[in-house]
Amino acid sequence: MSKNQNNLHSVRMGWKVLLGGMVLLTSQLGLAQSNAVSLDRVVAIVDKDVVLESELNDRKASIMERLRGQYQQLPPEDVLNKQILEQLILERIELGMAERYEIKVDEAEIDQAIGRILQKNQITLASLEADLNAQGLTLDGLRKQLRNELTISHLQQGLVNSRIKITDQDINNFLASSDGKYATSPDFHIGHILIAVSSSADEAAVKEAEDKANEVYQKLQGGADFSQMAISYSNDQAALQGGDIGWRKLAQLPELFGNQMANLVVGQVSKPFRSGAGFHILKNIEQRGGGEQLVEQTHARHILVKTSEIMDDAQARQKLLGLKSRIEKGEDFAALAREHSEDTGSMLSGGDLGWSTPGMFVPEFEEAMKNTSIGNISRPFKSQFGWHILQVMERRKEDMSDKMKRNQAANVLRSRRFDEEFQLWLTQIREEAYVEIKL
Repeated sequence: MSKNQNNLHSVRMGWKVLLGGMVLLTSQLGLAQSNAVSLDRVVAIVDKDVVLESELNDRKASIMERLRGQYQQLPPEDVLNKQILEQLILERIELGMAERYEIKVDEAEIDQAIGRILQKNQITLASLEADLNAQGLTLDGLRKQLRNELTISHLQQGLVNSRIKITDQDINNFLASSDGKYATSPDFHIGHILIAVSSSADEAAVKEAEDKANEVYQKLQGGADFSQMAISYSNDQAALQGGDIGWRKLAQLPELFGNQMANLVVGQVSKPFRSGAGFHILKNIEQRGGGEQLVEQTHARHILVKTSEIMDDAQARQKLLGLKSRIEKGEDFAALAREHSEDTGSMLSGGDLGWSTPGMFVPEFEEAMKNTSIGNISRPFKSQFGWHILQVMERRKEDMSDKMKRNQAANVLRSRRFDEEFQLWLTQIREEAYVEIKL
């Protein structure tokens, strides 16, 4: 064994002795206080932490309750214990890593998670607390569990995604493949009206159906509501849903339908066309992707003043009002930004933020930018970063279709590679951690 290995072994043994001593001391103190207190045995040592038998038993009880509702026969207890203990060990390793990376989950994020639980189960907070109490649990315990889960999720997303490299060539190859063309092709939200014609219908019946289809089309062209027309006239199964057949990619549609949808802009309806089932009218209700994706971009600059012990909200706002007045009287915005702005990322360039697309900034900044005319200076407003004034310099419409398609392709590739990279990462952090199982 090398010197480094001896040192590592000594450190690990030191933690082992220390943790064991802490548990023993705690147990002895508990016994001294009450003979009724039972020992909580350590079942695994994980780096600087431990997994206790009570945690293993609690997790096992929860999992077994869920499994009994799904399977008639449960795995042997020793197999279940091993699986659950490994889950707890990995959680300890990940929480330890999250602490080192200073990953924190704020209370608002936990509140949102609880809100999703309430919405999904259609219950009130009081009902949730009552359900938890009935299981011997508490809302504080649930919040702690959610905090751990969210912390681990942030760690996994950050570290695993950082290991995935998507090159321009990867994107080019994917977009050139049939799989890529399908994945990045536009999605259509389709309305459908069918005027059915029997396969045994004579010419007169076919002509009657065609005339009715043309009549419906003319009413739609005159402003009639598509849903009402579908309910009144369509013989399709989706008639009572207003003819709404949901979202489809062109590749998922019969060729006859695909050819029609490819030529419809959003809101447009097709002329009646014939198939073996009868006469069809389609509507492009909505569309995602395809064609020009024009996005309004804004070129703005700003001055940021942060609050502190010597600069409260009122003072920061008053300072920006003074700067706004000076700019409106003719002083140079860029010069004042270089002198007064506390945004280190933009102050040297005179507060210039370059061209931005919607969603790049926090909501308060987006709202102020949206409501400020070109050339004007906004009134002071507050965001999580401090107080701002901004000036909108230019606006333009930019076709982002190619960029959006490439971003979509990159997201698909990243999603596909995530699971494989995630398992490799889990194996790696498990191998690198010090784990001693005491079962």
